[in-house]
Amino acid sequence: MALSKVDFNSINVTPAASKAIKFNSSNNGFETGDVGGSLVLISTQTASSSANITFDSGIDSTYKEYIFKYTDIHPATDNASFQINFRDGSTAYDATKTTTNFRAYNNEADSDTSLGYFTNEDLAQSTAVQIIGRSLGNDNDQCGVGTVHLFNPSNTTFVKHFLINSTTLEGGNYFNQYFIAGYCNTTSAIDGVQFSMSSGNIDAGTIKMYGVT
Repeated sequence: MALSKVDFNSINVTPAASKAIKFNSSNNGFETGDVGGSLVLISTQTASSSANITFDSGIDSTYKEYIFKYTDIHPATDNASFQINFRDGSTAYDATKTTTNFRAYNNEADSDTSLGYFTNEDLAQSTAVQIIGRSLGNDNDQCGVGTVHLFNPSNTTFVKHFLINSTTLEGGNYFNQYFIAGYCNTTSAIDGVQFSMSSGNIDAGTIKMYGVT
């Protein structure tokens, strides 16, 4: 049986360069489009001495999962904590949340290490911000990075779960890794996410919002 070959030049993916190639029933067997589990970039925001970084559009029923990736977050104020909150249909970022917070750390100078649960940084039916990076240093080389997963935010039947994995370098040269999980205890849609510092501005850093197909 002879092998059928597809001319590479006949496959045009330029109009959808950010999408995947998948099989279809046509003669050449390919088309471009979203494939389940792929990330679709919705929005990018870059801080420049910003009071906060807010995503107040694009969070809707299009996707069942949204991912926020923050890179090189640098505070204007030394030992300021990076934090997140959610909007549930009003103008305020004050959705009621219950969360857990585990942290592992290591000090670069004396190998002071620990792994434990942090009761002072979890929330119990609270509208307060959730700390996702404690006491970031503002030395030129200090910053924080991490990922937030927000699940099915437009659902009006169930609570809205989220998972956070964050790493930071504190002002005292402690390296931290945070494992945070929780839920917004509301059946209203979550339609906004806001990042801020506990003190001062976000001096620099980039946050990207993706939808998961």
